[in-house]
Amino acid sequence: MKKAIVLVLLALSVASCTQTEKGAGIGAVSGAIIGGAITGNVRGAAVGAAIGGVSGAVIGHVAEQPGQCYYRDRYGRRYIDDCR
Repeated sequence: MKKAIVLVLLALSVASCTQTEKGAGIGAVSGAIIGGAITGNVRGAAVGAAIGGVSGAVIGHVAEQPGQCYYRDRYGRRYIDDCR
């Protein structure tokens, strides 16, 4: 029952967020769970949350721009352009 309440509260907390904010939140929570499960300590969970949050924010930001995609040039730099 406690898990259901937590999930409902989590869903309500991100209901009015932008795609970038939702992606960052979901990525951070997922990263913390995975990092904590793999390493078995709080430090791994914190690192996982940071990596997941940044990754989720990038993915969410792209989702806000329909028809736009991230690409990398031959030097490894990222840029946004129309999807092919």
